[in-house]
Amino acid sequence: MAKYGLSRYLVKLLTNHEAISMGTKYFPTTPIETEYVELFNYTQTALLEIEKANITTDSIFQNLIRDLGEENIPKNHDFYELKPADNKIEEYALVSNIIMGSDRYLFIELHHPSHLINVFSDIIMSEKGEIVEKSSTELVAKLFSKNDAIKLAIRFIGMGLENNLTVSAAVGMTGAAAIERSINFTKNIGNFSGVAFTKLGGEFALVFDSPFIMRESKSSEFQNYLFIDVIDSTKFIDKHGRDYLVELMNGIKTFIEEECEGELEGYREGGDDFIARFPSKDLAIRAGLDSAWFGLNNGVKIRAGIGKSRREAGEKAQLADNINSFTPLSLVVFELANGVYAYNVPSEFARTIFSLLNNHKMKLFGIFLLVFIIAYFGAVLGYNWVGLVAVAIALIYALAS
Repeated sequence: MAKYGLSRYLVKLLTNHEAISMGTKYFPTTPIETEYVELFNYTQTALLEIEKANITTDSIFQNLIRDLGEENIPKNHDFYELKPADNKIEEYALVSNIIMGSDRYLFIELHHPSHLINVFSDIIMSEKGEIVEKSSTELVAKLFSKNDAIKLAIRFIGMGLENNLTVSAAVGMTGAAAIERSINFTKNIGNFSGVAFTKLGGEFALVFDSPFIMRESKSSEFQNYLFIDVIDSTKFIDKHGRDYLVELMNGIKTFIEEECEGELEGYREGGDDFIARFPSKDLAIRAGLDSAWFGLNNGVKIRAGIGKSRREAGEKAQLADNINSFTPLSLVVFELANGVYAYNVPSEFARTIFSLLNNHKMKLFGIFLLVFIIAYFGAVLGYNWVGLVAVAIALIYALAS
């Protein structure tokens, strides 16, 4: 992302927030990945740091409690850091999660053959998971998310300990990654019951050495919500008409429902905002980004917020109003680790400026030098207006280019 250095500096200057990236360095391998990477790079979508995350082992564990639910983590556990997390947000990993989704693989290993492997398999399928491989002591399954995989692993470990059976588990992006993580778990921790997983570039493990009874699981009041609001909708309606706004909002609504598994709440046809609920956070961010790209392509900016509750999603969207800029920014705001970040989709005018800064440095320097010389000699000769004319001509030329 080095070539975007000047653009990132300009974004920080205008918004007073660090631009971690513009576009993405993610390397696509499938048509859908290629489509999203091209959108990120063509629109020069910027990842802004609104509130910097302070990533520590303790914050990782606190986030785990929040994500899994306190009732799903038995008290008699040990939490190990096998590899420290990076104290930074890596845009590559974020884009990977948004594009590829939250599906994760769970590897279960019993240290002795047991009928429990079949019980585990049945439970996974009842939870809408997919069995990839199974033997008398090993099982590889695909779950909807990392959190689902960890929760099931803890449940299986408890069942194993009740039957005096050691159960090792690990979660990974692929089945092979999960198996490799399980091997590292055994090397670092030993032959104990536990589950290993990654968080923000680090590797961690929950380890249990005595039987436990899972507390009664309660349905979480927290889910994944996306709040979308059209910026300056009154002005947009005056210019294009309400029917055009309805058409745009219906387009966003259809995409969210059909492509992102979202369920709309509180949408009134003709309105300029709505809330949607999603089965995972990555789908909510993806829907927010697609809505922002679609909106700007059709002449409208949106502010979007993602949160665990409707209120939190709305509050995240309102953060867009607190960012100083010459014009309102099209932003998708969300929490990451214990910080707050946002994707900003620049307007076409802003992208033109960024393109000039990044790709035509020598041309801009030459224009600046020429304007300076003309203005200088004009001032010496008493023709101050010559400098203003030179600046105006240079701006017209730059924009036309």
